[in-house]
Amino acid sequence: MSMLSPKRTKFRKQQKGHTAGFAKGGNTVDFGDFGLQVTEPGYITARQLEAARVAISRSVKKNGKIYIRLFPDKPITKKPAETRMGTGKGAVEYWVARVKPGRVIFEVEGVDITVAREAFTRAHHKLPLGTQLVAREPVL
Repeated sequence: MSMLSPKRTKFRKQQKGHTAGFAKGGNTVDFGDFGLQVTEPGYITARQLEAARVAISRSVKKNGKIYIRLFPDKPITKKPAETRMGTGKGAVEYWVARVKPGRVIFEVEGVDITVAREAFTRAHHKLPLGTQLVAREPVL
């Protein structure tokens, strides 16, 4: 599967913006039984997202269903190496998803908590941010 990126955008390049504050939405487990929640602000690239997805699907196997609650819609630009200042903004290099603390990025359903914990631990190692496992219902 190819990496996620928008088919088309209104503007080709974006300013940096900021990631202060907490997630305004997408902070509860809505589709599956367990979710992987981000605990610090930052960016997750399309590559990291795909790597985490593969890690989860390898753990969950055929029994579970995986939901991806994130889409990399922010273009990150870069200028070529050893380029002088000026001459405008660089070309789009890759796409990222902006995340804030509290955002649930993956959900799994149809597996027990031990499998979910294992899957999300593997996914966590592929991501640049702190994460935690959250459940739809309180786990006894």
